[in-house]
Amino acid sequence: MGRAKTSSSSESDKVEIKIQPRSDLNPAVVIPRPPNHQQNFHPPPHRPPQRPRSHRLFKKWIPWFVPTIVLVNVAIFVYAMYLNDCPRNSENCIGRSLLDRFAFQSTKENPLLGPSAATLLKLGALDVKSVVDGHQVWRLASCMWLHAGVFHVLANMLSLIFVGVRLEQEFGFARIGLVYVISGIGGSLLSSLFVRTTISVGASGALFGLLGAMLSELLINWTIYENKCAALSTLVLIIIINLAVGILPHVDNFAHLGGFVTGFLLGFILLIRPQFGWVNQRNAPPGYYSKNTSKYKAYQYIFLILALLLLIAEFAVGLGLLLGGADGNDHCHWCHYLSCIPSPFWACGPVRCSSSQLQNQVNMTCLSNHKSGFYTLQNPNNTAELQRLCTVLCH
Repeated sequence: MGRAKTSSSSESDKVEIKIQPRSDLNPAVVIPRPPNHQQNFHPPPHRPPQRPRSHRLFKKWIPWFVPTIVLVNVAIFVYAMYLNDCPRNSENCIGRSLLDRFAFQSTKENPLLGPSAATLLKLGALDVKSVVDGHQVWRLASCMWLHAGVFHVLANMLSLIFVGVRLEQEFGFARIGLVYVISGIGGSLLSSLFVRTTISVGASGALFGLLGAMLSELLINWTIYENKCAALSTLVLIIIINLAVGILPHVDNFAHLGGFVTGFLLGFILLIRPQFGWVNQRNAPPGYYSKNTSKYKAYQYIFLILALLLLIAEFAVGLGLLLGGADGNDHCHWCHYLSCIPSPFWACGPVRCSSSQLQNQVNMTCLSNHKSGFYTLQNPNNTAELQRLCTVLCH
């Protein structure tokens, strides 16, 4: 093996190639870099910084609050059936031999397969007379944890799982919990202003609050979503279908509407998201993003302030009217159609009876079918029991 040399017209441009023997007989070639390599070096083209692929814009929460709410509602319904003890307090019970004290009231009294109105009232059902005259304002919140029957609790809990779990994953238990509870109270407040003759129970107001919050969340975070129109049209269709169910009899659509409006306002306040640019510049490594993006858009601030003012006004005016004994039907003669539309298949008017009472003896006549009945009451001042007897008499 020898040494090879190459020459050119300039001494500084000479490149020497040395070929040295190796023990394994494979030649190794060593090429020194030219002395003027710095003049010929070109840096790689500049590439704009990109957001790391592993960077997550928003935290995902593990849902536990919504499943807990479902378990609590089911447990309270089971306790209501235990306390009801239909075989002991009524002659006509469904499933007496199989369910014993958990047997359901007759379908004439409760078509949803559940306890009596007296039991629900004892546990905290919404009754306007108790709220206004008895100053039991706590019933505005307690009624949302009670359900009238098996079908009622199953429908509400399935809807809660379908809607609530997704929201809790996105926004966490604290904000969704506030939307759920406050919306339920808002639904009870509107219901108590218009539903004056019957009691009301159920988590429907809170559920519609979650639907309203989903709608306002989409609107206030409009700029950070893709497929906006498709998501908006789908959500609006779901809301319309659910509100349409409320026009059926025995469904408190005022609680639905009150909960929806309350949740809609709360979504602008509690479910507002910062802009992507602000999140990126805060979480990305230095030099990736310029710090010139504001946290929220101007329209987000405007919606937040307006929603907060309207929410405060809603509860202040609503509580003032309710505790003052105002009847919403006196000020809005067509509003009852929002809860029930008459049809050939059902009647919307509440059952009404005339009665004469002597101590614990009551003679009652239904005003719609003119049936009469004579009853003996253990507590002659129990309005829920009188309403129950009137309902049975009119069916």
